[in-house]
Amino acid sequence: MNTPPPKNLTDLQMRLLDAYQRDFPLTPTPFADIADELAVDEQAVIDTLKELQRSGHISRVGPVIRPHSVGVSTLVAMSVPEARLQAVATLVNDFTEVNHNYRREHEFNLWFVVTAADQRALKKILDDIENQTGLSCMSLPMLEDYFIDLGFPLQ
Repeated sequence: MNTPPPKNLTDLQMRLLDAYQRDFPLTPTPFADIADELAVDEQAVIDTLKELQRSGHISRVGPVIRPHSVGVSTLVAMSVPEARLQAVATLVNDFTEVNHNYRREHEFNLWFVVTAADQRALKKILDDIENQTGLSCMSLPMLEDYFIDLGFPLQ
């Protein structure tokens, strides 16, 4: 299936999105290395990635670490009254241990992933969220992992 490229993106934005969905340089100077490969300057790469993040085209630039290879994590589901959903999502996002969250159309309408150093720290984070919101967190720890490559060509 051919997907048309996103509209209103510059050539550099498209090249960054297309070329670095995987195989990001693991070097002391990754942005300079990318700049050399794309024949632009390092600051242009950094500024362009910041703009892609600001505009919502990307959420972050960082590693995807195999679950439980560093610390522990769990998927969490919460049933949040609609009137409080934005406030609770904002509170959840304020925890640095929360990787991301998303809304679902279901009784359990707020889902997020929490990563911590160990089970004790993970439990404390979930307890803190419950205490601050007055709502229950349903922890759904991963039993088996699957790797799904979500990268796809844009050009």
